Amino acid sequence: MLWQKGRASDNVVQDTGRGGGGGGFGGRGLGLGGIIVVVIVGLLFGKDPGQILQLLGDMGGDGGAPDQQQVTAPANDKQSLFVRKVLGSTEDVWGQMFQASGQRYAAPRLVLFNGAVQSACGAASAAMGPFYCPGDQQVYLDLDFFREMQTRFHAAGDFARAYVIAHEVGHHVQNLIGVMAKVEQAARGGTPMQGAEGLSVRQELQADCFAGVWANHAQQQLNWLEPGDIDAALNAANQIGDDTLQKQARGYVVPDSFTHGSSAERVRWFKAGFAAGQLGACDTFAARTL
Repeated sequence: MLWQKGRASDNVVQDTGRGGGGGGFGGRGLGLGGIIVVVIVGLLFGKDPGQILQLLGDMGGDGGAPDQQQVTAPANDKQSLFVRKVLGSTEDVWGQMFQASGQRYAAPRLVLFNGAVQSACGAASAAMGPFYCPGDQQVYLDLDFFREMQTRFHAAGDFARAYVIAHEVGHHVQNLIGVMAKVEQAARGGTPMQGAEGLSVRQELQADCFAGVWANHAQQQLNWLEPGDIDAALNAANQIGDDTLQKQARGYVVPDSFTHGSSAERVRWFKAGFAAGQLGACDTFAARTL
């Protein structure tokens, strides 16, 4: 991936870890949607839901708003620059697509952190992986996750890492167009979140599809993909499917506990978005079969 060709975003910041104790679990801005987004990311890594909620509670503060200290990400760091370039591309792609439909794209801020971080969705540790918080409309990423992708998930390559960022930005797009609000409303009405056909899986697969849409338009704009790049992204999607992770962790698969979709589904929806390049190809909520 010739990622150097991209425009570097100004919306990448570094969390210094010097913030106060606010923004803990249950604090202002932590609605059902916020809990869901953070917890399902933790489930992606085989964490027990009870342990995740306990972790959030232990790390939380006084329940106030986040008080994090953020500084501009270092411009001379290669990994930070990579993130800035990919985020810049998502801004250009989604900005253009929103404008074409008569809307304005409000770009998210991406927060780099080390170990743990406070957000409007509560506290989170690096073990939970990258996540998007709708409460503050920010993407959170510990750069050590990229190393874990290669060592634990056997998903190497620049475009595999770009796919991870694009997936989280896909959640931001969902937030902007009202998908997350509808999911939260449906969950409050009793529609199941977990399970192979649950709202969580459909929401995550749509974010995968949105990542594919971004990849399609980014390639048209920058012509930066090299042979093997798409395969790297598909391999990443395959490696983090619920069934694959459950087999690795438990030795068997429990579809009723799915939160992100199977490996085949994640690959299928990324490919659908990439092939079509249109949001209309990503209506996972209307799909009879995922």
